[in-house]
Amino acid sequence: MHLKAETLDDLLIATFERLLKRGKRITATRGETYELQGVLLELSDPRARLSRTESKGKVFSSLGELLWYLSGTNSLEFIKYYLPKYEDETEDGATIFGGYGPRLIDHHGHNQIENVLKLLKGNSNSRRAVIQVFDAADISRTRKEIPCTCTIQFLLREEKLNAIVHMRSNDAYFGLPHDVFAFTFLQEIIARSLGAGLGTYKHFVGSLHLYSDYEFHAHSYIGEAYQPTTKKMPPMPPDTPWQSIEKILKIESKLRADEPVLLSQFSLDSYWLDLARILQFFAASRGPQMDEIEMERLKSELAGSVYEMYLNGRTRTIGPPNLSEPTLPLLFDRTNK
Repeated sequence: MHLKAETLDDLLIATFERLLKRGKRITATRGETYELQGVLLELSDPRARLSRTESKGKVFSSLGELLWYLSGTNSLEFIKYYLPKYEDETEDGATIFGGYGPRLIDHHGHNQIENVLKLLKGNSNSRRAVIQVFDAADISRTRKEIPCTCTIQFLLREEKLNAIVHMRSNDAYFGLPHDVFAFTFLQEIIARSLGAGLGTYKHFVGSLHLYSDYEFHAHSYIGEAYQPTTKKMPPMPPDTPWQSIEKILKIESKLRADEPVLLSQFSLDSYWLDLARILQFFAASRGPQMDEIEMERLKSELAGSVYEMYLNGRTRTIGPPNLSEPTLPLLFDRTNK
């Protein structure tokens, strides 16, 4: 089965409709699901990676999870700041065994992203530019959480970088939007590092499923009125992105530690500066002591950008602070894959 769309919203709608109409009911470890096997999802414009809906527009958690990967860590403390449900997946209270960061950056001593870049710089037509995420050891014993992603392949053709991801399993409602965001962003990072354009993104899933508990949510999403994704993410600047990524990771770390951050000290391009502002906005909106003045300042700076609706959406979702108990980041729904 092949589903193709230009935007994430169009792809999600087609996916939910097909699962609800043709999915087979099975009972899996985590509950009853509608399942389709061997599904290829194709996003023809990888920069249209964000949903423009209220229910699935998850820019904060998607960006947080991406930075967790790029940091090379599997720290629970890092990711639970954006996605608290990861606390259910830890085995030691400090790490996530299946975290992608170490597998991308230091997998058995190999930086797989660097290896892919070296390979494609030396042989642009190579078919070997593959990142391995799933490992044979992952099923040698029972784990709370293991990677759903098996491999990420990059093919440089006609001066454009195409990405093909193979997933053993994918929760269509919660996991899929985050995965598409992270992997298309990584695709664009590698494309820019090679001086190449952005091709298409293909996402192949062995078991694509929708949990029955979220059948109503899927129907609501399909029926939700939303603006077409005319505002996709802007192109990443043409220069190599790694220096900017290091700066963003430093900013993220400081914000998560509740340290003051002055963005003017980092000399960021407007593209990366907007992402830093998103991180600042999230930090200002967390907990019982929301900094509403800072939130309004950042909303003003991002007015008219592709990200404006997500800041407004988070403001509506969290509402006024409740000083009697912490305000949880309610925008971040996520079940385990």
